[in-house]
Amino acid sequence: MLSPRDESDLSEVVRQTRSPLRITGGGTRPIGNPVEGDALSLAGLSGITLYEPGALTVVAKAGTPVAEIEAALAAENQRLPFEPMDHRTLLGTEGTPTIGGVVAANVSGPRRIQAGACRDGLIGVRFVDGMGTVLKNGGRVMKNVTGYDLVKLMAGNYGTLGVLSEVSFKVLPATASMATVMIAGLTAHKAVAAMSAALASPFEVTGAAHVPEAADGQPATLIRIEGFEASVAYRAGELQTLLARFGGDSRIETDPDALAPLWRGVRDAAAFAGTELDVWRISVKPTDGPSVAGALPDAKHLFDWGGGLVWAGVAPGTDVRAALTGIAGHATLIRASDETRARLGAFHPEPAPVAALSAGLRKKFDPRGILNPGLMG
Repeated sequence: MLSPRDESDLSEVVRQTRSPLRITGGGTRPIGNPVEGDALSLAGLSGITLYEPGALTVVAKAGTPVAEIEAALAAENQRLPFEPMDHRTLLGTEGTPTIGGVVAANVSGPRRIQAGACRDGLIGVRFVDGMGTVLKNGGRVMKNVTGYDLVKLMAGNYGTLGVLSEVSFKVLPATASMATVMIAGLTAHKAVAAMSAALASPFEVTGAAHVPEAADGQPATLIRIEGFEASVAYRAGELQTLLARFGGDSRIETDPDALAPLWRGVRDAAAFAGTELDVWRISVKPTDGPSVAGALPDAKHLFDWGGGLVWAGVAPGTDVRAALTGIAGHATLIRASDETRARLGAFHPEPAPVAALSAGLRKKFDPRGILNPGLMG
């Protein structure tokens, strides 16, 4: 395994290599098509290099554990805005989630509907391209974000355009209080309608999920409110009244010891942990969420982002994309055997114009084709 110690060392490793590179962070997310190549670990590039609570910014090397960053932010009563998922529960992996891995995969949790995705919180990057050149874009504080927006380009390219060495984020104050309106017994159609109504309300919803099979075996629709205690209590009560027309038995949960694991389970798709099912991540417009469930009647489902994100657990080897023909969106294969990933491809095939743009970008940033070749198709 290649293990550079710093950005300069990383640049030299990439410049000197003659073989494809399989880039790894904390080893928690074997997502994408299988990659053949020399393992390049970023674990040596670790540490928070700048944290200014007053400016709401944090800068860290790519191999820095997410837990280390979250602990530093919590000490100042702050947090990352986008609630990054921890894939270890779903994938049954070990390792340590790193901030570079979060950016490379644009990992975003339930709060995305209110705070945006990982890429929306990213304000600066440093990375090494496929020729070993160190590039930087954006800044270390929000007012310095200028130039071509390579920052957004680096979020979600899975290391195929460059190897991240440092990332900068805007952060937000932590929430003082949380409540969740929990509605039992709704169908998928009614749950999506209820979540849409909640998201269209003025009550600042920060989470909207539907679990077709909760701990008691009944479906549960979850609407999260966060903020100051008095405001949370008022808004949760108003939401409960607003959503009464959709039926079901509703209650308001405010116990943090109950809510933390509940939303962590939604964030991490914990419903699929320990099963033998292939797991797909399906992005559609929220009103199409029930259609996804209808097209996969034998699947196990979890709805997030108001119905716009559907997690589906299916029998091993199932071609979910074929079943969803006619429903606009994209389906990513998150957990399956290497054979299934190789046969179906982890990522949704791109339309020809988009594929041409992607190929052009890869040729520009990685002309030798050595950075995670084939991972994204």
